Amino acid sequence: MYRFARGMSLWLLLGLGDRIYSQYILLPMDETQTQHLRAYGLVYALLSRGVPVDWLLNYRGGSFAFLEVGWVVSELERREIRYQTLSSAEYGQILSQIARPEVNMDVVRLEKAPRIAVYAPQSSEPWDDAVQLVLLYAEIPYDIIYDDEVLSGKLREYDWLHLHHEDFTGQYGKFYSFKDKAWYKAMVREQTAIASRWGFQRVADLKLAVVKKLREWVQQGGFLFAMCSATDTYDIAFAAEGTDIVHDIYDGTPYDPFANSKLRFDNCIAFQNFTIRLNPFDYEFSDIDTGERRRTLREDQDYFTLREFSAKWDPIPTMLCQNHVSRIKGFYGQTTGYEMSLLRPNVVVMGEFTPLSEARYIHGILERGFWTFYGGHDPEDYQHFVEEPPTDVSKHPTSPGYRLILNNVLFPAAKRKKMKT
Repeated sequence: MYRFARGMSLWLLLGLGDRIYSQYILLPMDETQTQHLRAYGLVYALLSRGVPVDWLLNYRGGSFAFLEVGWVVSELERREIRYQTLSSAEYGQILSQIARPEVNMDVVRLEKAPRIAVYAPQSSEPWDDAVQLVLLYAEIPYDIIYDDEVLSGKLREYDWLHLHHEDFTGQYGKFYSFKDKAWYKAMVREQTAIASRWGFQRVADLKLAVVKKLREWVQQGGFLFAMCSATDTYDIAFAAEGTDIVHDIYDGTPYDPFANSKLRFDNCIAFQNFTIRLNPFDYEFSDIDTGERRRTLREDQDYFTLREFSAKWDPIPTMLCQNHVSRIKGFYGQTTGYEMSLLRPNVVVMGEFTPLSEARYIHGILERGFWTFYGGHDPEDYQHFVEEPPTDVSKHPTSPGYRLILNNVLFPAAKRKKMKT
């Protein structure tokens, strides 16, 4: 069992000797900041160079603070990040305010830059990936890996993994209507070649082996983040183990028309008791997704709300929800939101759209590791159809929706200490 170390001692955080006379830099993350996304990248750069950073939970939108180092001011100015300089006494006053028991704030020490990977195919796809776009904008480095790397054990080299908009059921995203497109044919070739290389008869069997490896990695302490169809198809692959849910138009083998009566939810991490959509021409994978129910919404009505957690007693979801607003613009994806009644009991709902009983942002613990699922495709592209151009993140430097992604990126940097049970 893990608990995050908190900064309740002023002297522990400020240190001794010369450090009490040092100058601190505060990155405010409230509405006064004009480059929220780049601020995360600056924090990552500090951690990469061995400079610890304090994450001030719920203080001015989840601000960051650190001892000034020689190169950082010019880097702040290059990235156009707003900042304030503070004396140790001024920073001590902030910490004293945060430490008050009646105040829902806390301090988490970030110590080491996490090693980041994105699970994505080599073949070109006709859609962008919001996580890769915001990592590039924030200047946070990452590696791309796919099935070969997962199955060969390369995951051990990383602390944090994002699942690109994958279909783990082996149905190629249920994009059969695009079967004549070059990108669709390339996707099929790539995945069938990988399956053959690893001795699998079907892509569905390959993807099941992959999700099992991903689960093992999380259990051993990994941090898994997924969006869109990678979220629900992850659990669908587990539930359908031993049952063919893939129509023969995708793999040449007949599906089981009674598959829904044979689903097993034991190994699912987020969802249970769901029903699979067996129609191969149906864009939906299951009744987990609430996307179809929200078609009557106008874009200006579509917002989900972040729940509030106790920073001092529940720091994990508090960290993941840091933002300068509590209402986030909704956005569609192949999987947009999650039916509340189908969530497993231990799932933490962090963002919800209550009129539709829809969870948009959920989190859980799996043994020594953590996972977060975020519904939708791109926070700054409301509908995002196939073959649309990628989002220009530079037009959205303060995006609250993108901030939720970057909260997860920094999450593994938080200092952890083992607690007795």
